[in-house]
Amino acid sequence: MKTALIVRGGWDGHEPVPVSELFAEILRGKGFSVEISDTLDSFLDQEKLLSLNLIVPVWTMGKITPEQVKPVLAAVESGVGIAGCHGGMCDSFRESTEWQFMTGSQWVAHPGNDGTDYVVRPVRNSSPIVEGIEDFPIKSEQYYIHVDPAVKVLATTDFPVADGPHASNGRVTVPVVYTKYWGKGRVFYNSLGHHADVLATGPARTIMERGLLWAAR
Repeated sequence: MKTALIVRGGWDGHEPVPVSELFAEILRGKGFSVEISDTLDSFLDQEKLLSLNLIVPVWTMGKITPEQVKPVLAAVESGVGIAGCHGGMCDSFRESTEWQFMTGSQWVAHPGNDGTDYVVRPVRNSSPIVEGIEDFPIKSEQYYIHVDPAVKVLATTDFPVADGPHASNGRVTVPVVYTKYWGKGRVFYNSLGHHADVLATGPARTIMERGLLWAAR
């Protein structure tokens, strides 16, 4: 049986408990044994991390110590997958450049805040993760992220939608979904998921489910 560790916490506004329960439901439905932890100290046990198939962080902001982050880096490098969404993975630990290097991006803004109407555009023929999914609308936060050029982009969105100082640069395309590798480990990220309901149904859920499964070794 495949095993997954979900570590949840941080800012409550991103609903770490409902989001983690949704991910656990998805993974258990696919035959995984899932453990949910409420402490970053779960990352201290490197031997346990190395035995996993998948690590799922659901932790917005906060701080991670070198002692906590290094076992995660080592586990993913060895082949353990890591997958997450929104601020729970790529706005987790703003002071940890090692975490950002592994996960592939860092949130910097969401012009228009929650309730912004925008379109997610899957990249055709990029991956089975988005196969058969057409462009779809979202009403939520639209993440502007700074991105590792090594990632493989699977879906994008267009800025600006909401006005702001960034709009002076004209139209730009920003990744929403991507994959990358860290050593032997697969990394999956989906910037959707401000609240659990965003990922609960429709193409956003399909992409998240496929991404979790793709990342797991």
